[in-house]
Amino acid sequence: MSNPPPPTPDADSASFGAAAKYAGLGFQLVASILLFLYLGRWVDRRIGTEPLFLLLGVFTGLAAAIYSMYRSLMADQRREAERRGEGTR
Repeated sequence: MSNPPPPTPDADSASFGAAAKYAGLGFQLVASILLFLYLGRWVDRRIGTEPLFLLLGVFTGLAAAIYSMYRSLMADQRREAERRGEGTR
C-alpha cells in the first residue's frame, strides 16, 4: 500500500489562486447588487417612487454581475483550452 505523494508547492499556489479568483467573483456579485440597490434606493427617495427603482437596481446589479462573471469564466475557459492546445471554437 503506497501513500500518494505530497502536493507540490506549485499545485498549492495554483489552488489558492483559483480559490482567490472565485472568491473575488463572489465579492463582485455582492458588491454589484449592493451598489445598484443603494443607487435605486437613492433615486426612489429623490422622486418618491419607492420601491420601483430599488427593485430595478437589484435586478440590474444582478444582471450586470452575472454578465461579468460569465465573461470572466468564458475567458478562463478559452485560456485553458489554448494552454492545452485545443484552440478556440
